[in-house]
Amino acid sequence: MLFHLSIAAHDPRHVAEVIAEMWRGEAHYFPPVTPGSWIAMAGDDRGTAVEVYPIDTVLREEEGDADSFGDRTGETRFTATHAALATPLTQDEIMAIAAREGWPAKFRKRGGAFGVVELWIEGRQMMELLTPAMQAEYLAAMAGANYRTMFSPPPSA
Repeated sequence: MLFHLSIAAHDPRHVAEVIAEMWRGEAHYFPPVTPGSWIAMAGDDRGTAVEVYPIDTVLREEEGDADSFGDRTGETRFTATHAALATPLTQDEIMAIAAREGWPAKFRKRGGAFGVVELWIEGRQMMELLTPAMQAEYLAAMAGANYRTMFSPPPSA
């Protein structure tokens, strides 16, 4: 179960608002880690959220009995961080939002097992959006034996 994750964006407020829209949730200012951060809240019973920090923020460990903190580094390139997010929206609704934002998006079938809409936030941060039908495919593909079969190593030659 995922409670929250964090990403970085050029426009944290806008990105949080769009992610919240995908969930039919809300976006709020979120300064605890670093000023200028926003959080998208799904509004579900788990408190699912995506924290969106300014683009050049990295998390650093604080010495002693203190919370980690956001450090602004100047780095603005691509990242390996991504998430698969459930949405109540249809694929057409997701694609309309992506088109409105000017963000690349396309349908992909991952491993031939489940569909996702691959959305590139600000053209640089990948998020996978799963409609209700795609969520059912994902859950079937990622259940116990199915997961092990899908990701088992290839037979030796």
